[in-house]
Amino acid sequence: MRILIVEDEFTSRKLLTAFLKDVGECDTAADGVECVDMFKKALDEGRPYDLLCLDIMMPNKDGHQALKEIRAIEFERGIFSPDDVKVMMVTALNDPQTVVKAYYKGGAAAYLPKPIEVESLRAILRDLGFID
Repeated sequence: MRILIVEDEFTSRKLLTAFLKDVGECDTAADGVECVDMFKKALDEGRPYDLLCLDIMMPNKDGHQALKEIRAIEFERGIFSPDDVKVMMVTALNDPQTVVKAYYKGGAAAYLPKPIEVESLRAILRDLGFID
């Protein structure tokens, strides 16, 4: 399993990597621009990501914008559910409007609030079928 962790905060990026390294191969990006570039490159190489852990509030391009571009790339390449990347939005924003935007407008599969709790992360990975 390939995982792309997109988080502008170094500590959060390292924490997620530490939690997820036993689940799969983890790559990291510091913002939405780098995320979209790495996502395209992975598709071009025939090694797409299975899980995208995407922070919402980031410089240069936020998580909502990055996810919108990723879904457009998948559409252009004929990649649809269930073969699309599963996206877990990770954010300190825990308001209903942000959740609705992530799920219904962005196509996110899960929403993980900060501070990150290991059991919440494990529950999401189980729900998505990545772990038992």
